[in-house]
Amino acid sequence: MNETLESVRSAKTVLLRTCKRDCTPRVSTPVSITFNGDRAFFRPYPRAPKTMRLRNNPTVEVAPGTLNGRVTGPTIVTRARFLAMARPISRQRRLRVSTASYRASSSQFTHRPMGYHTLHYELTARNGRAE
Repeated sequence: MNETLESVRSAKTVLLRTCKRDCTPRVSTPVSITFNGDRAFFRPYPRAPKTMRLRNNPTVEVAPGTLNGRVTGPTIVTRARFLAMARPISRQRRLRVSTASYRASSSQFTHRPMGYHTLHYELTARNGRAE
C-alpha cells in the first residue's frame, strides 16, 4: 500500500480540504472514505461545492477526522482522480459492501430522492510519495 494513504486507512471519516483555482485552501469537508485493496475512494454528488472545486484543481489535503470537523491525525497531500464508470453497478456494489459506513450513509436517503447520482473519486499519491 502507498505509505501516503496508510495514515488514513483506519479512519472511516476524513476531512477533505479542496483548493480554489489559485491553490488557496478552502473549508475542510468531512467525507466517508473506503478502501478497496490499497485504493482509497470517496463519493460526492455532482452539485456539491467540493466537486466543482475538484474539477478545477484535483489537489486535496486529507486528514483523519470526525464528522464534526475535528482533525485527529496527520494531514497528507494527495490528488483526487475522477473515475469514469465503465461498470458503475459492480463498482458501487463493491464500495458499498467494503464498509458499513456506505450502507448506512445519508447519501442513500438524501441523494437518491433528490435525483442525484454519486460520483466516484480515487485518492492517489502525488508523484508516488507524501508531500
